[in-house]
Amino acid sequence: MNLAQKLGFEENAKLLIIHADDAGLSHSENIATIQSLEKGFVNSYSIMVPCPWFYEMGVFAKNNPQFDNGIHLTLTCEWENYRFGPVLPVSKVPSLVDENGHFYKKREQLKKNASAEDVKNELEAQIEKAIKFGLKPTHIDSHMYSIGASPEFFDIYRDLGKKYGLPVLINKQLMKMVGLNPELNIKEGDFLVDRTYVGELEYFEANKLNDYYNSILENLTSGLNLILIHPAFDDNEMKGVTVNHPNFGSKWRQIDFDFFTSEQNRSKLTKNNIELVTWNDIKKSA
Repeated sequence: MNLAQKLGFEENAKLLIIHADDAGLSHSENIATIQSLEKGFVNSYSIMVPCPWFYEMGVFAKNNPQFDNGIHLTLTCEWENYRFGPVLPVSKVPSLVDENGHFYKKREQLKKNASAEDVKNELEAQIEKAIKFGLKPTHIDSHMYSIGASPEFFDIYRDLGKKYGLPVLINKQLMKMVGLNPELNIKEGDFLVDRTYVGELEYFEANKLNDYYNSILENLTSGLNLILIHPAFDDNEMKGVTVNHPNFGSKWRQIDFDFFTSEQNRSKLTKNNIELVTWNDIKKSA
């Protein structure tokens, strides 16, 4: 049986996870994520444990176990004026940080400087912190897919999934996006998401993000599909966080929020015979 059949659907069912990345990044991100889950048709999210607003989202996750939540393993911090670093003391993972004790902005810097041992220790610490807080994660994924910065880091990511009994987000498109060869780094037994969709700068700049999301829903094919979004509000907080960052800025995140909380857009799921599934469903079917 394929995944759809294991979950009780027809063999060729169109399965979809609508997933909100970056919960915990800011208060704006948290509130938009919560509203997307409660009032919209987002059905999964993951939390950035090292971020200052982790606590707020962690409390929500504990109090609302009905919503699928994972750990957004974090090794990079791309923002210009909003900086954060590891959950472990800098002295324990010195290769992961810049001269100010913050994560590097880019995957290339991470690849050049980080040791596999520090990566393993920090990612494990993030998972442990979440679990000790009382969270019951359904999966693990990766901020900026930075675990794909090197094959060694990717192996650590996979092994952490096995250690904690959690599905991990492995997808050929994301691997190619970060320069990791899927043919060399996907192993027998890996669980794969068939297709992942992430908005691109060209759609945003052409004011066509809504068209892009509509096209996904109208043309979705069978198998397991994943839409990655970043809901937040175009407010002063997010403007400050995302200053001088064209990708996934505050206006972009507001568009994500507006599209995936629209009842008109929700109706397109039924119209196109799309079945929403969660990482928890996948976890239980393994």
